[in-house]
Amino acid sequence: MKEFDIIVVGGGHAGIEASILPAKMGKKVLLLTMLVEQVGAASCNPAIGGLAKGHLVKEIDALGGEMALATDNAGIQFRTLNENRGPAVRGSRAQIDMDRYRIYMHTKVLNTPNLTVAQEIVDEILVKNGKVYGVKTNLLNEYKAKAVILTTGTFLRGIMHFGPVKIEGGRFHELPAKKLSKSLENLGFKLERLKTGTTARIDARSIDFGKMQIQPGDENPKPFSFRTKKPFNPEQLPCYITYTNEQTHDIIRSNFHRAPLFTGQIEGIGPRYCPSIEDKLNKFPDKERHHVFVEPQTKEATEYYLNGLSTSLPMDVQEDFIHSIPGLENAKIVRFGYAIEYDFIQPTNLKHTLETKAIEGLYFAGQINGTTGYEEAAAQGIMAGINAALKIDEKEPLILRRDEAYIGVLIDDLVTKGTNEPYRMFTSRSEYRLLLREDNAILRLGEYGYKLGGIDEETYRRIQEFKEKIETKMEFLNTTFVTPNKEVNKKLQELGEEKIQNKMELRKIVARHTFNKEKLKRFVEEFKDIDDEVLEQLIIESRYHHYIQRQKAQIDRMKEMLSIKIPEDFVFDDIPGLSREIVEKLNKFRPPTLFAASEISGVTPAAIDILHLYIRIRKG
Repeated sequence: MKEFDIIVVGGGHAGIEASILPAKMGKKVLLLTMLVEQVGAASCNPAIGGLAKGHLVKEIDALGGEMALATDNAGIQFRTLNENRGPAVRGSRAQIDMDRYRIYMHTKVLNTPNLTVAQEIVDEILVKNGKVYGVKTNLLNEYKAKAVILTTGTFLRGIMHFGPVKIEGGRFHELPAKKLSKSLENLGFKLERLKTGTTARIDARSIDFGKMQIQPGDENPKPFSFRTKKPFNPEQLPCYITYTNEQTHDIIRSNFHRAPLFTGQIEGIGPRYCPSIEDKLNKFPDKERHHVFVEPQTKEATEYYLNGLSTSLPMDVQEDFIHSIPGLENAKIVRFGYAIEYDFIQPTNLKHTLETKAIEGLYFAGQINGTTGYEEAAAQGIMAGINAALKIDEKEPLILRRDEAYIGVLIDDLVTKGTNEPYRMFTSRSEYRLLLREDNAILRLGEYGYKLGGIDEETYRRIQEFKEKIETKMEFLNTTFVTPNKEVNKKLQELGEEKIQNKMELRKIVARHTFNKEKLKRFVEEFKDIDDEVLEQLIIESRYHHYIQRQKAQIDRMKEMLSIKIPEDFVFDDIPGLSREIVEKLNKFRPPTLFAASEISGVTPAAIDILHLYIRIRKG
């Protein structure tokens, strides 16, 4: 029996991150995957990032993960979404060359020291006395390990639906993991079903782009990774926008009786926020048209992805409704769209480390936990890998709080609330989104990345310099006062700014919504040679100073509250506002502190507030 420290099952976005960082941490890692050449494959859309998802990618990067670096290497269009809105809700998104992204990740995995890759299907999880000790594969090989991380994606009993045609598989022409599902059931896990889908791919030569609206990338694109060398000048390709119409909708509606989603053929629940086109028409019957984003899949732009047209309708229906869309009248379909159903396990079965509560040393990450999206999967993968490595070394786990990272929000939501539909990240899920911005991810989490070994010495030095510059210059803005003299007001007028009437901190002028980096350089002599990234932080910190301070104070109060001890003889049963389920769990686990109570699956923040109130009442 070959021995490793950690075995990772699955070579998708979660599996890659779960493998590489633990290997950098000195652990002997085995990555088992069905097809080695498919490691890092983008199964669905050719894009990384987006609203809130971009936050996750930059947090993964700060911890020392690979997704951001791979995106910068393979990106063919970079855009900032919500650029005209506040910094907390902006999101970076990149179209990627799917082939180059896969090749980058494949190469990275095969060249990482301490990481072994093998092409085998895992059939069984080996457990003894409640503790995992390895896996058994379809080749009858047994591998021993101190920790096993399952990142199975859509492969657990995966079934693809092309209209009435059903094909077993986790991806087209790739086998499902049926025996592994059975093994999990034998270990006592209850498996449920979810559904996701993908759209048709179109031959570029058959598209009339002249009938579509062009969507270029940003003029001055920003890289995802803090580690990407500058200047950053990627070659960018345009995307295009077209729309469905009444004819499209009529074709689809007249074939609802053939849609697996409505005939009962598909049992799994699909993603609420990324529905198929037939689901959109069913739920929003009055909407006259829907966006279709026509996106290149590679730098050569030979195939295009129809973002917004995910479907499992029969192939003849797909042909008909696609041909009704402007610019796609003569479209040649290279690959048809399909839906896929797969097994998942309620994430309430997990600890915040992503280790299962039932079996020591067994971790789950990605779609097996009910999430959807490359970014959510990768975020879970890196945290499962980190915590498996730390546990082997008998060190404290890394559990990111909700006020520290979107990754913390993601995992806390999953393990405390569970999910009945594919979970995706939104900025609205974070209570502290003004503090958890994309632009400061490296400042928030870079130290963790360095201590774990994911960030090298030179990068960490740059992070420290970046942080020091911001703190020093912010102190200058807070302590330097500007008086309303002729020289100051003349300078403000030249910048197109209103004069000041009273003496004030320099920060208050920088906080104006009309102020920008160029004006700051011209107005403050000391700032003329400062990097744009530092200036951006100074403007954000100045503009949202009071809100940021308020959120920080709120977090401090929360930390203080969670440290409060729960009396040993405290009676939970008679507290109004606590559900019977929560009371049962509190009585069962008897948590010593409010923090310990908050870690119990299903105990909500609202329940913690109620407990806090009644502990205070008891204390008088």
